[in-house]
Amino acid sequence: MKKRTILRVFPVLLLAAVLGGCIYLNSLMPIITGYAAKNLASDVFVSGREPADIEALDLNFSFIKFCRNRVDYENHTVTSRFLWSKSTALYRDGYGVTLLRGRKAKERLLAQSFPLPPEGKGPEALQPGDPALSARLEPIAKALVDDHSYNGTPFAFVVLHEGTVVAERYRSGITADTRLLSWSMGKSFTNALIGLMAGDGMVDVFAPMDIPQWKDDGRSAITLNDLMQMQSGLEWNENYGNRSDVNLMLHREEDMGLFALSKPLMAKPGTHWYYSSGSTNIVMRYLRGKFSSDTEFLAYIRSRLFEPLGIRNACFEPDMSGTPVGSSYLYVTARDYARFGQLYLDDGMIGNERILPENWVDYTVTPASDSQGGYGAFFWLNRDRKCPDVPEDMYSCQGHDGQEIYIIPSKQLVVVVLGYSPKPDRVIDFNALLRDIMAAL
Repeated sequence: MKKRTILRVFPVLLLAAVLGGCIYLNSLMPIITGYAAKNLASDVFVSGREPADIEALDLNFSFIKFCRNRVDYENHTVTSRFLWSKSTALYRDGYGVTLLRGRKAKERLLAQSFPLPPEGKGPEALQPGDPALSARLEPIAKALVDDHSYNGTPFAFVVLHEGTVVAERYRSGITADTRLLSWSMGKSFTNALIGLMAGDGMVDVFAPMDIPQWKDDGRSAITLNDLMQMQSGLEWNENYGNRSDVNLMLHREEDMGLFALSKPLMAKPGTHWYYSSGSTNIVMRYLRGKFSSDTEFLAYIRSRLFEPLGIRNACFEPDMSGTPVGSSYLYVTARDYARFGQLYLDDGMIGNERILPENWVDYTVTPASDSQGGYGAFFWLNRDRKCPDVPEDMYSCQGHDGQEIYIIPSKQLVVVVLGYSPKPDRVIDFNALLRDIMAAL
């Protein structure tokens, strides 16, 4: 009797398991195809890389590697298909790439396009540094980029010492003019934008943000400072390996900031640290709302942040709603990232001109109360000695898959490494790299 019961129940359980698996896989489809389409499109149309190289390296993992991708150079789109699902990403000159989501997405996105504010003056040339130091750093640059001795697959490597270039090297196919993805280093650029707007009296970092969706509950107490220090208290899952909040936000949502700010409160604001890309997109959406038009907002970013740094042709790619994705999607050159690091090393000054407000860098590197010395305001810190052979005063911009800007005030160093170096098995040994660079000094 028991055997017959088992035989009857087993097919039902098997069918339920198969159906459950299919339902879960279907829920992953926008992430799988969206990741492939968005990143391939940006790397082709913004970075100018070859599709075969991108598919063989950047997209060669998990289900992503099984996507069938079509690059349409005429219409500036990439369509990625996996099983029964597909996603399309569209490139617009000056805006970069946006993953199309929602009904009539392409038509809506093109209707949002408007003449961008003109680019300003070109970048001031970074000056070469001490030739003897450059000679000592040359074997390190070769070991990192050519020989992969520090692990990973670096695309670009730039070192500034006392504001001058003492090391620079690029992977084949990448040049000093190649715009490369920030991933979460974009959060630190968002820090700078907040600093500029705070200095101009447009925002108060420590005041409640007066977001309409938050006015009737505990979220009304959240400040920009709470979001920048990753202590907003909002519920969030940053796990990149599943159907998490960050994956849904980046690959499914039309309005990423709205998705993140709609999360419920799970802790008192300012008391509990946990990493959240959603926090940055809430901030960027909030900053956008301080301007009367998107033209005015983008002109502000260009004139107040990029132009003083000499950054031209920056792409801060927007979501479908038109908000730049501050958490993840900035494209500039390796030298531009170095210039940004130097701005912070020089306490927000460029020459004799103050760009960031006085004491803004000090605020930025003040540890969040619950971070154990590991995080400031959209910057990582080394107060927790995660890099044990590097001075404690080091702080950094860090992005997914090994995008890094290291700023070491006590050594007058800025170190930029960009590329594809995913955790856990291919991540670059940054502690050893920085240790060797400092030893060469």
